[in-house]
Amino acid sequence: MNQRALLSQARADFHQELVLNRTLVVDEKGVASNADSGQRFSREAALRIAQSLGAGMGGVKLDGQRAGSQFETAVRNFVARAMPHLGGLRPGNWAVENVGGSRSGYQLAQFEPYRHLDELARQIKASPILASVLGNSYDVSPDVIVVRLPVPDSAINADRIIVDDEHGRYSPIRQANQSHAIVHAVISCKWTLRSDRAQNARTEALGLIRNRKGRAPHIVVVTGEPSPSRLASLALGTGDLDTVYHFALPELVEATKLSDNDEAQQTLQTLITGKRLRDIADLPLDLTI
Repeated sequence: MNQRALLSQARADFHQELVLNRTLVVDEKGVASNADSGQRFSREAALRIAQSLGAGMGGVKLDGQRAGSQFETAVRNFVARAMPHLGGLRPGNWAVENVGGSRSGYQLAQFEPYRHLDELARQIKASPILASVLGNSYDVSPDVIVVRLPVPDSAINADRIIVDDEHGRYSPIRQANQSHAIVHAVISCKWTLRSDRAQNARTEALGLIRNRKGRAPHIVVVTGEPSPSRLASLALGTGDLDTVYHFALPELVEATKLSDNDEAQQTLQTLITGKRLRDIADLPLDLTI
């Protein structure tokens, strides 16, 4: 009996979690919970995807905040299941955290390369002038983050002596230099996309890039949006987001093929062949790059 690939199983578990916690449901009118009820293609594509993933009929759509929170948790769980098994591609001691549910304070200030934001926040709080100039432009509230713990010298020097007390004294990867986890990836989770949500994701990405003191982390978005035009509003272009990941891309491709919407088919194909849209199963692999 062939063993199922880990990513395939993790992906199936991810979809099952969304179905069981009613993030993905189909109501009595046949409208899936990630569909725009006022858009025909969105309704039809979302319904086909929901049915292929095992969502039952007659469910009650959750309010947007709860659905978004549960989607964040499901994405976190998926990445956390996969990352520990990818050490052959990217060694490291990894942790995956959902910080989206706690917007108080400056979450990124706990980690490198954003530790300076904590001091900046204190300075702004104490200075009305700084507050009026900077506002909250420095404050980025991520949904899910992947962090790598710094490495002790004993591990760095396991095969041969690489570091000593003389040199390599500033790199954050070395535990002897600092003890805070290092942000490797920031994952923005958008169960659905409307124009404001797409813009928010880009604004957050630019904030991550501008406010770092070190290497930029992977900056990605995971979404359940079924409309290719709305996906394009976020995925097209380069410079802020690395890549957009769909929660069920093969199912979306199949649903789009079954539609009579040539524009949707062309847009989706452009996003995929242009390397701007991938399936969530690709995300853990891409995080090893």
